[in-house]
Amino acid sequence: MKKVLILFGGDSAEHEVSCKSAKSILENIDRTKFIVTSVGIKKDWFIFDDDYSYLENGNWLNSNVKKIENIIEFLKQFDVVFPIIHGNTCEDGKIQGMFELFNIKYVGCDSSSSLLSYDKDLTKTIFKSYDIPQVNYVTLTDNYNIDEVKNKLKFPMIIKPSRCGSSIGINKANNLKELKKSIKKALQYDDKIIVEEFITARELECAVREDKKIIVSDVGEIITNVDFYDYDAKYNDENSKTVKSADIPKDVKKRIQALAKKVFNCLRCKGMARIDFFYDDKIYVNEINTIPGFTSISMYPMLLTNNKFTYSDLITSLINNA
Repeated sequence: MKKVLILFGGDSAEHEVSCKSAKSILENIDRTKFIVTSVGIKKDWFIFDDDYSYLENGNWLNSNVKKIENIIEFLKQFDVVFPIIHGNTCEDGKIQGMFELFNIKYVGCDSSSSLLSYDKDLTKTIFKSYDIPQVNYVTLTDNYNIDEVKNKLKFPMIIKPSRCGSSIGINKANNLKELKKSIKKALQYDDKIIVEEFITARELECAVREDKKIIVSDVGEIITNVDFYDYDAKYNDENSKTVKSADIPKDVKKRIQALAKKVFNCLRCKGMARIDFFYDDKIYVNEINTIPGFTSISMYPMLLTNNKFTYSDLITSLINNA
């Protein structure tokens, strides 16, 4: 049987989401096929059960809380590492770079495609070169000129960190005062931010996985009562819900699925990704997630599983195709 390491946690703002994703994977992974170990990178605190090991203060600790002196040798004892760390250190390609340097097999996109997909500014630049439709936007840094935004975009606007996920640090601005406030908040999470024109549109998603060929799911939809799908709407609002098959015309679905495959290919992705869209008579690509959520309410596993292909089958497929 393959020895698999589930790596989760991390020091990003998405730490808790990562822990929930890992919990779901650990509950559903086929233990008749894999010998499973889990290591969590500790941020401030969270509860462990007997199935967890963790990282603390930069030290790798095993389940007996003994320091692992040689991290690389520790990693090399596993056939595959399944990193489910959302946010920086993993979605930005850092951990994948370490894996690649020491020839350690892992699930998901490589270091370069992870970096390009995580940094929304870089992603949007690539989208431009491939004529992939997206809403009007500008990129700002901490020495920004507010006139650049006012001259290029119309209110209302959405402001978000360029390198962050789970809709953390995202806000809507209806006027100049709110814009300045939202930019200041977003800069607390990243020194580079994206400002986009807000459009009233349906939020749609496609899941993609590789199993010898690229498999694109049906188009799902996010339904929420709020203006935009922020962190609270994703994880705390009981009125938010996900629909596995959006009620949209068949030709629109086909175009979205084709765009999802195009995005996956142009960013040179591998293994898995979730691509998010806006739809309001026109189709816009919003962003891509190379470490999509694996919680019990996450769209990625929902879109790719059914009665014949279960959550456990999805995990098995991702590991075997690493």
